[in-house]
Amino acid sequence: MKMGTFIVEKSFNSQVKLSPNVMEIAKMFGLGGKTDRPVQIIDRCQIDIEPGQVVYITGGSGTGKSLLLGLLKEKFPHAVSLEEQVLPKDVPVVDCFDADLRQTLNWLSAAGLSDAFALLRTAEQLSEGQRYRLRLALALAKEPREIFIDEFCATLDRVTAAVVANNIRKFADRFGTTFIIATSHDDILEDLCPDVVIVKHLGSQCEVFYPSRFNNEMD
Repeated sequence: MKMGTFIVEKSFNSQVKLSPNVMEIAKMFGLGGKTDRPVQIIDRCQIDIEPGQVVYITGGSGTGKSLLLGLLKEKFPHAVSLEEQVLPKDVPVVDCFDADLRQTLNWLSAAGLSDAFALLRTAEQLSEGQRYRLRLALALAKEPREIFIDEFCATLDRVTAAVVANNIRKFADRFGTTFIIATSHDDILEDLCPDVVIVKHLGSQCEVFYPSRFNNEMD
């Protein structure tokens, strides 16, 4: 496996108790008594990712986007996940960072959280969408090489989501941070301008596209 190329694949053995109902269903669908056959969740898929790229995993609800995101995260041991960011309690937002005020405001602005009233509140006093953006700012402040985000901007209004997506693109370009995100929303594609698009279909199929390669060929 060369640098920047990652292979993902997932299957499991379906083992269920052979109850009368299970046996009846197996008979109806011609499965006989074999209910422990391997089930492929994600077909073998090759994904090329380079530093500073934005990787966009999309697909309908229940298609396995989060599972695919998790499989990729296993290949980045030092990556940071948005969901793992713990919000400090009883501390104003501007005091949640181990940095000077200028740098703190840069991270908060990049995460789309720059309202003065919000900055003076504690995390408990913020709305759900504001807490989401605070977690993003905390993730950025750790300055990791890779940041993983599931359900990207799902709790934000769509105007704010577009702003955050655009800021993420700029942040990746400026600092070389790789963002690997999963979402069912496609209204942020233009602002996010992903380098890699992974479409997880129902069943086990994945498709991988590289818009940035196409754009480079056109230039």
